[in-house]
Amino acid sequence: MRFSEPVRMADDGDHSPVWARSKRRRGNPFISLIVTLLAIFGVLTAVLGIKEKSLAEGGAMMDGWIAKAVSTVKGEAPRVADQAGDAAGAAAVKAGDAAQAGAAAASNELKKQ
Repeated sequence: MRFSEPVRMADDGDHSPVWARSKRRRGNPFISLIVTLLAIFGVLTAVLGIKEKSLAEGGAMMDGWIAKAVSTVKGEAPRVADQAGDAAGAAAVKAGDAAQAGAAAASNELKKQ
């Protein structure tokens, strides 16, 4: 009984099957991310243009969203920075206290010996 070529190649340990995908790289993942984001932006622009019956109105709607997001970030940035500074200060105090306690315990152990 004769086997077809793909079956013989699948049984051979040195070669991958004919239908196996090649393992070559498809490209830079950063470039793929940028292209994907641009495609999403284009689809969003087209959908809003159809919904508002004008690309200018759809663009104005997106501009409003972006302006709102930027103002929110700018308004909350100082408060978030203050909270992060306070948390870092508290963590530094805890770390200092733990280091002093560890040094005191090590000193006591050395004195006992």
